[in-house]
Parts: sequence; structure tokens; C-alpha cells
Amino acid sequence: MDKRIVITGIGLTSPVGNNLSELRASLLEGKSGIDLHEIRYMGKRPAGFCNFDEFKYQKKKNRRRGTRVGSIAIYCANEAIADANFELPEKRNNIGVFLGITEHGNVETEEEIFQLHENNLDYNLWSIHHNPRTVANSSAGEVTLNLGITGPHFTLGSACAGGNMGLIQGVQQILLGEVDYALCGGVSESPQTFGIFAAFNSQGALGSHTDVKKASRPLCKTRNGITISEGGCVYFLETLESAEKRGAKIYAEVIGYAYNSDASDFVLPNTNRQIECMQKAIQRANIQTSEVDIVNLHATGTVMGDINEVAAVREVFSASEKTYVNFTKGHIGHSMGAAGALELAGNIPSLEDGLIHPGINVEELDEECMIKNLVLDKPVETNDVNIILNNSFGMLGINSSVILRKI
Repeated sequence: MDKRIVITGIGLTSPVGNNLSELRASLLEGKSGIDLHEIRYMGKRPAGFCNFDEFKYQKKKNRRRGTRVGSIAIYCANEAIADANFELPEKRNNIGVFLGITEHGNVETEEEIFQLHENNLDYNLWSIHHNPRTVANSSAGEVTLNLGITGPHFTLGSACAGGNMGLIQGVQQILLGEVDYALCGGVSESPQTFGIFAAFNSQGALGSHTDVKKASRPLCKTRNGITISEGGCVYFLETLESAEKRGAKIYAEVIGYAYNSDASDFVLPNTNRQIECMQKAIQRANIQTSEVDIVNLHATGTVMGDINEVAAVREVFSASEKTYVNFTKGHIGHSMGAAGALELAGNIPSLEDGLIHPGINVEELDEECMIKNLVLDKPVETNDVNIILNNSFGMLGINSSVILRKI
């Protein structure tokens, strides 16, 4: 990459915290943000909901007109700008907004159809706001409206790889010279819709446990599926030169990334394509596998998803004795389009404190998910953490890997 791109701001909300310090503390403590929530038609189900102030940066009138995922995006984007200590200029055409999403419009469409049947199919009651709420660029567009940003914006429909893909797009847009600054990452409002619960339930892939805090238990022998969550994480990116000129705090440099397609199945992941994705990211970063200190697994809690990914990581890092492996969904569930960005954020403080947060809820490790240096139950303290690789994969066979390095 001919420009060095760095992260200088992080804004997030998750089921275990509404900023990086809260998220990090919860991950180190082994705290779960999963609780039972009433889901339309389905009763109480395990899920992860966020508890942030929707009106911190948004007027109630605009929130009513917009969407839940838009409010998540607006909160995270404003928090990222504040964290970066960046003063928005009068002209804002050199700032871009690039957000990964899993699905969009489901919440609004389900609600409108529900209200339609509650009111004798009177379609004249259909909301005049339905169209702008359900267009795919809605969440990124709501951010530009909120912040007066006139540079490019779009969302990337990239399933559960969305968080990584939003970050990658931000890097690419700066490299292309399209923008000088990027607000990028991923957002999701998934548990606000019953349809996603019903769909995973029909696939036999909706996570459950007698102890709701253990409903999401990746790599555990008794795991039985995904625990659906919402959330968001937006990064503020700029060049190293710009950050140094501003005297900005620098979290990390983005030194590598890759994305590819399985082209093999609608839902089952392909180990070989995941291997290729990680190898390409490592090659682009111009590092050796032995230099990677942490690999954060996508680790959804589905049987084959976990097994296939662990097999891929075992293969890529077979020669590395120092690479630790962890995962995050035991704490926060699967936040879909936000997952990659949120999980990466949870590991970024390791670059400073040398602590590696554990995966939780593994009552008995699946033999096929065994891998060396797997961090479970309690943090591992190392002398130094310099490089993190974050995996994020999605349905229809989309794979992504992002690599950060300490400056």
C-alpha cells in the first residue's frame, strides 16, 4: 500500500458496552451480554441488545423518521469522531462513510406488514417513510445527514463479513484518493426482526442453553447455533501523515487485508478459501505468520462453521508457536454486520496492555476445534502484542481478513 492508513478513532455499541473501554473490561472479565428477550410470535429467546443513548447525537424527530440501525450508525460515527479528536471542517466532501451490513429493511417491512394486518389491510396507513428506511444505503446515508458529510457514502451488503468489509472499503477509498478521511466499519439491528430468529430456528441453528448466558458458546462440544445480537463499530481512518500532523492518538495501522468467495455452498464455509484469504492478507501485509500475535476467530457457534474455520487457522499458523487464538461471540453473540468490526475493536487494546481476552462458555472443547494457544476462560498476559489478524466470514461464501499492527 502506497499510503500508511491508521485508526485514530473508535466508536461502538455492543451488548456489553457502549465504548471501547466498557467493551474491553467486559471481555477481560468474561461477561456475557446475552439475555432473554421477547421476540414477536416466538416468545422469549436468547439475544444481545444494546443499551446506548439514541438521542445523544440525534433529535427524536429524526430518530422517528429513521431506523434503529441508523441510530446505531449515527451514535458510533459521532463517538469515533469525538474519540479521534477530529474537528469537522466546514466543507466535508473529503470524508466518506462506508458501513458493512448483513441485511437491511427487514425490521421496517415486518412492522409495516404487521400493522397492515392489525388494521384490516388498509394499505393507506403504510408509512410514507418506508422507502428511505429500507433502501440499502440507509444506515450510511443517515450518518451523512446527521453530520453534514457530502463525500461518498454507501453500505456493503456482505453478510457477516460486513464489519471487516466496511473497514477494508475505508482503507481502499483513502488509497484511491477518493477521500482523506473515512468513517467505516459495520452495523446491525438484526434482533429487532423476528424473521432472522425464525430462519435460524428452521435451520436448527438458533443457539440455546438452560443458562441464557451460555447460549452463545463457540467451539464448545454442546454448541447448538447462533445467538443473534445487534451492535455497531465505526472507525475513523486517515493517513499516518495526517494523524501525525494533527498530533492524533493512533490505535493501530492497517497493514493488510483480503477478501474472497467460496463459490461452493450457500451456508457451509469452505476451509480452503478461508486459508487463501488469510494467506493473501498476510502476503499483502508483508509479514510472516510467526509475527501474528492474535488471531480472532469468526467462530459463530455452529458446528461446521467452527470446525472448518479452526481447520483453516491450524493450517495457516501451523508453523507459528507464538500466535494466540481467541473469539468474541461467547460474550456478545453474533452481531452480524457489526461482528467483524466489533470483534477487532475488542482486541485492539492488546496492542497496549499485552492482555489477550479469552473466549468464554466452552464447557467442553470440541475435539475437532482443538488448536494450540487457544485462550479460554481467563486472559493471557504476554510481553508484547504487535500484530492482530481478524477473521470475518459470511453466508454465500464471503470471507475477509484484516491485519493491524502497533505503531
